[in-house]
Amino acid sequence: MDRLAQVKDWMRISATSIWSSGRGICLAVVLSSIAALPPAFAQSTPASPGKPAQPELKEPPYEQQLIRLSEILGALHYLRPLCGHDEADEWRQRMYSLLAVEVQNELRRRRLVERFNQSYRSFASVYQTCTPAATEASRRFAGEGVSLTQEVTGKYSRD
Repeated sequence: MDRLAQVKDWMRISATSIWSSGRGICLAVVLSSIAALPPAFAQSTPASPGKPAQPELKEPPYEQQLIRLSEILGALHYLRPLCGHDEADEWRQRMYSLLAVEVQNELRRRRLVERFNQSYRSFASVYQTCTPAATEASRRFAGEGVSLTQEVTGKYSRD
């Protein structure tokens, strides 16, 4: 089966399973997420016969928002305690909660954890003390995190 036929078959199976799962996600969202795949996807080569195939990621249509939320949580985990807030483990615990509720696939889990850690390390390399810029970044990230959470839960929640 050529690569285009595999993608079309995957789209049909994914759309059917998502539609029947009760999540209320329309087919157009699934198809638009497929259309956004990078061109290299269509040019990738099959796995070599000696190596086992990587398990496929089953990503929800809000995956990019979850990735961004992971970055925000990592930044807040560093910045909030740095600026005197008594939240030593608050943001890491929120990340654990997100992973527990949302992620069943180990590859997705690793991706989100890596984004959390990258964000934490990035801010740790820039800010050693609380500055007005660190305080402002913390405030903005908290606001963006609230907005993202409301957007995703409002649009994709089963309630």
